[in-house]
Amino acid sequence: MKHSEFVAEIQLKYIPTDIKRRDLGSIRKSAEAYDFLYPLYDQDTIGLTEVFIVVFLNRASRVIGYHIHSIGGITGTVVDIKLIVATALKCACSSILISHNHPSGNLEPSKNDKLQTNQLIKALEVFNLELLDHIIVSPEKGEYYSFTDDWLCRPLPHS
Repeated sequence: MKHSEFVAEIQLKYIPTDIKRRDLGSIRKSAEAYDFLYPLYDQDTIGLTEVFIVVFLNRASRVIGYHIHSIGGITGTVVDIKLIVATALKCACSSILISHNHPSGNLEPSKNDKLQTNQLIKALEVFNLELLDHIIVSPEKGEYYSFTDDWLCRPLPHS
């Protein structure tokens, strides 16, 4: 085959395991999401650089796996919606959870945080996938912001 006949693709490897031996738990509430996510952040740099994490879940809200999507700088990191959706489809999940930290400790979502969340919701809907929540984590243990908890009290912001 000629090189022009090859198409690059995202590759994931499915390795069945004994679920009882490798149980990552389930996530149904923002507090459970935070408890799962916080230890994934490098405690030496959580107050220095932004990190974006994606968690993939099955229909029973059990964690299939997670991916450190990007590591950025002090004020931001790259969020590639196409790559998030492509990975979600490849791992055959039913829903995802996203999270990033604010090194400053300010938990108020930025305009860009809201825009990217809405764009991801729309992109996932095309494939009947759900965004369960977007959790913003503070370097201070126990402090976080949940888009779902906040949006339950008011309508989703429009982009």
